[in-house]
Amino acid sequence: MAFDVWWLAYPVLGAVVGFFAGLLGIGGGGIMVPMLTTIFLAQGFPLAQVVHMALGTSMAAIVLTSISSLRTHHRHGAVRWEVVRGITPGILLGTFGGTFIAAHADTVMLAVFFAIFMAYVSLQMLINVKPKPSRDLPGVFGMGAAGVGIGGVSALVAIGGGSLSVPFMTWCNVKVQHAIGTSAAIGLPIALAGTAGYLINGWSVGGLPAYSVGFVYLPALVLVSVVSYLTAPIGAGLAHRLPVATLKKIFAGVLILLCVKMLYNIFN
Repeated sequence: MAFDVWWLAYPVLGAVVGFFAGLLGIGGGGIMVPMLTTIFLAQGFPLAQVVHMALGTSMAAIVLTSISSLRTHHRHGAVRWEVVRGITPGILLGTFGGTFIAAHADTVMLAVFFAIFMAYVSLQMLINVKPKPSRDLPGVFGMGAAGVGIGGVSALVAIGGGSLSVPFMTWCNVKVQHAIGTSAAIGLPIALAGTAGYLINGWSVGGLPAYSVGFVYLPALVLVSVVSYLTAPIGAGLAHRLPVATLKKIFAGVLILLCVKMLYNIFN
């Protein structure tokens, strides 16, 4: 196996992703996708698949952190398992199907969609939007439809779904603590279905870099996942001692800058 000096960037990225995921309760996709896109371009990955590779690798890296987050919230009794059971079929269908849409989308279009969605997420954090509870959770078909929508968007931007599922559940009169814990549980089927979809859709694509399996780049996956798993508890431990509200606003600004940088690299 030939060593690539850019592999040294992946543990650093993993440390940052894990720390902020633990500190702010934010999935790592918002950081990973623009950073992986930038690093992959520097490594000479083909432009036509560079965002697809970043999405697939980011989704696969979320699996391990999702398991860790799920276990933590379950221990605190914050997971509404009846909600998880009701929404998971739609989540699986929407996420897996979303990867097929992403696989056939142009790199520039994917990058622009990601940037727009992250701008929405950043705006949520900047103004601290909290939807008012105004209804109860829908029935089977309503939960399924919500799952398809949340999963589909999550596949296109490689996130665990919290940016959509937490506001949805809060709107449906689920306590915020339970909405966050349940969202963490929903993140696992999103990550598994998204990873499977990006593996399948990239399997027969020619010209992908060495050490790739489908649209997943294994060196980045391993190094980011292991380090982020170790640093997430550090961020979580500091969550009650640091000014999280202020840090969220700073983080939102960083997300916007990362997306601008990604778009600049793609268009140039």
